[in-house]
Amino acid sequence: MINILEKDFIHRQSAHCESGSTANLLFNHGINISEALAFGIGGGLFFGYFPFVKVQGFPLVTFRNAPGRIMKGTTRRLGIKIESARFKNPEKAMDALDAMLEKGTPVGLQAGVYWLPYFPDPLRFHFNAHTLVAVRQKDNGYLISDPVFDEPVVCSKEDLKKARFAEGVLAPKGKMYHISSIPDRFDLSGAARKGMKETCRMMIRTPIPHIGVRGIRLLAKRMKRWPKKYGSRKAKLHLGHVIRMQEEIGTGGGGFRLMYAAFLQESATILQENRLRDISARMTETGDRWREFAMYGARICKDRSADGDDYDLLSDILFDCADRESAIYGDLLKLVK
Repeated sequence: MINILEKDFIHRQSAHCESGSTANLLFNHGINISEALAFGIGGGLFFGYFPFVKVQGFPLVTFRNAPGRIMKGTTRRLGIKIESARFKNPEKAMDALDAMLEKGTPVGLQAGVYWLPYFPDPLRFHFNAHTLVAVRQKDNGYLISDPVFDEPVVCSKEDLKKARFAEGVLAPKGKMYHISSIPDRFDLSGAARKGMKETCRMMIRTPIPHIGVRGIRLLAKRMKRWPKKYGSRKAKLHLGHVIRMQEEIGTGGGGFRLMYAAFLQESATILQENRLRDISARMTETGDRWREFAMYGARICKDRSADGDDYDLLSDILFDCADRESAIYGDLLKLVK
């Protein structure tokens, strides 16, 4: 069993919870890996538009892979073993957590944001795939390394139990995991290549029209019809939902495209491949284009749009993002084959 709590757990603030928790767990086990590297190796970048799946009454729009995939992909590609468990009984789940912490092992947890009282009230919403690390027991509760905060926080046992058993979409069901073994050596460049291949194939080679570049184009087509289909007020609510998922839900902005650009830039050094720097620059420009979409969209939502700011313009920007990303993933896939 790996005991790292004889020394202090080093907390590093991150842009996104799962990539941040993954990087922090690995870092505290002696693997110096950035959040961007964990995100890229884990195949975190994604796009999905699923009108038939509702989240808080709106179609599911996601800019990242499914919860848990980043941690799973990163550790698998680095040859690191993790053990995970889910529970039906909350008491047994808390007992299992306590047992691991008493052994000195930090534990990754999935939790519902709404039940975590250290979040400011305006940010407490019903999102059940938040990821954090329980470091140790403290003050009748737990010391928590939540990567979206600048410092570790303390959470009571009762509150953490509620958060671990929040109900609804993506219910965590007490999910916990920890690193059980680390190889003496690992192939960082090989892991980065595999992560890139997975992302490229998911974004441009999937036959499902709701996923990847095809999904972006589907959203662009549908968005143009929103004012006529929903009316002004409801169209703005749909638009606000997309912008929120893109800019606020742990993305660091630009729907994770800026973080992926940082991954490609780091990988250029690791793989000793300068062409990755050029692709990274193009991905940064695409991330900026996504942010431009969010800016124009926010103006429309707040009735502050200028002449020409309408859903046709937003649709055109999304088509442009899709074209840019299609070219990027095609070139990247050729490079890492």
